Formats: sequence, C-alpha cells, structure tokens
Amino acid sequence: MKFKKEIIKKVIDYIENNLEQEIDLDNIAKTIGYSKFHLNRMFTEETNMTIHKYVQIRRLTVAAEKLVKTDMPIVQIAYEAGYHSQQAFSLAFKQIYLYPPKIYRNRGIFVPKQQQISMGGLVYSNTIYLFTKRMERRAA
Repeated sequence: MKFKKEIIKKVIDYIENNLEQEIDLDNIAKTIGYSKFHLNRMFTEETNMTIHKYVQIRRLTVAAEKLVKTDMPIVQIAYEAGYHSQQAFSLAFKQIYLYPPKIYRNRGIFVPKQQQISMGGLVYSNTIYLFTKRMERRAA
C-alpha cells in the first residue's frame, strides 16, 4: 500500500511540475516506469478520479485563480490551461465552476475546486470534487 502511494505521489509531482505544458499519459507512464493502464488504475483507486480528470480540474483551478488575481486576457489563460480555443476553455470552465470565465472574474472570489493532492496521509480534495459533481447534476 505504501509503495502504491509513492508511485501516485510521483505521478502528482510530475503533473504539478508540468501543468502549463502538454501532459500526455504515455509520457507520465514512461517517466514513472509503469504501463499507462496500470498507472491510471492505481491513480483512480487512490484518488477516485482519473489522471486526465485530475489534470483538467487542476488546470481549471489554476486558471480560476489567474482570472481573479490577474488581469491576463481570458484567451491567454485558456492557452496556458492547455485549451486550444477560448470557447473550449469557457465550456470546460463553466462545467466545473458553474459560471463562464468572464462572470467568474467579475465576481472576484477565487474558490479552488481541486488543490494539489497530498499523498502524505492521502489527504486530497475529493470532497470538493464530489460537491462539484453534485452541483453539475443540479445545473444540468
């Protein structure tokens, strides 16, 4: 069990160090030394979300902070979050934060949806993730 947490910690460290770059599951698996399927399965077992979902929500959390704390153009924040268009970014952002980026910025209140997962005692923001999922269902 402890060994699995160490592997997941390496995955999280890799993701956190590369959030503003292209993150590919194949590269993560190659760096860590496991198959991408096994790595994703272990990650999901420990965190209750896939690697892809973790990357997406972490990037959107960083983007939300930039929206509130900087004057960067939304399109620039979208590109830094790994989106190829402002429209795709706005859609994904609204699914997680329930507001489009411009309205979220105007509100001026940053609420992180996914903090970095800490594998020290396996403390992570799964509660926030589950809350977000419930809110998404209500908004739909």
